[in-house]
Amino acid sequence: MKLRLTAILPLLLVCFLISCSKDDPGTGGGGTPSVAAKTMLNESYGTDPLQKMDIYLPANRSVTSTKVVIMIHGGGWTGGDKADFNVMIDSLKKRLPDYAIFNINYRLASWPNNVFPTQEIDVKAAIEFIFGNRSTYLVSDKFVLLGASAGGHLSLLHAYKYNTPVKVKAVVDFFGPTDMVAMYNDAPANQPAYMLLMSGTPGTNPTMYQQSSPISYVNAATSPTIIIQGGLDPVVNATTQSLALKNKLVSFGVVNDYVFYPTGGHGDWNTATYTDAFNKVQAFLATNVP
Repeated sequence: MKLRLTAILPLLLVCFLISCSKDDPGTGGGGTPSVAAKTMLNESYGTDPLQKMDIYLPANRSVTSTKVVIMIHGGGWTGGDKADFNVMIDSLKKRLPDYAIFNINYRLASWPNNVFPTQEIDVKAAIEFIFGNRSTYLVSDKFVLLGASAGGHLSLLHAYKYNTPVKVKAVVDFFGPTDMVAMYNDAPANQPAYMLLMSGTPGTNPTMYQQSSPISYVNAATSPTIIIQGGLDPVVNATTQSLALKNKLVSFGVVNDYVFYPTGGHGDWNTATYTDAFNKVQAFLATNVP
């Protein structure tokens, strides 16, 4: 098993996105009608070439009512690109018409460069940049994070670890790692690669593993979370990762939804499964991010 958590999700969504989006006029955040929709590609939030994002702003947006969904791609922290999520954009616009969409890149790990927590730092920088430019983009402070695989891990980690400059209102986690010690222990073939990514083993660098594990930060104030997981995932173990997180969220009384597909792998799901997953995501956000 390789370290790279391949971003399978976007590749398998094409049929789903064409045929299964719910109808919606897509007029956006309820602001002034004279505000037109706007797309801004490869906008910088930092000085590195990988610190860029694509921005999709809805028409009629406003700083009081237009919510924000920030998308974080997968790829095992060492690969992947925001373009992996491009196939989802039109569907998200229809399903979440009152949201602005920010699809971000981050610096990729390649030993000895950009090892952890570089990716965590970049996600934080992107969120701070978006928050600081709310008046320019005409968006509110209602932020949602959505990630797949390594992007799910980064989404959970930021939402659970940081409350400033904005507390994330909800997290959408598609099969993201939640406990980095368990990831190391569950994947012996990957251990040398994890040692490079995390600058050691759980025994030699326990602080890095603890501080990089979203499950370490769960408490009663943790953001509402929807977890989507396949039961046959060969990369992210359903029991030691997603189910463990779900159980800890429940123990603290945190609003959560655990969507489990017993025969699902690491995102290699059929159209019906993805349709069901995104219907549940849409309903979860409608309930928990008013």
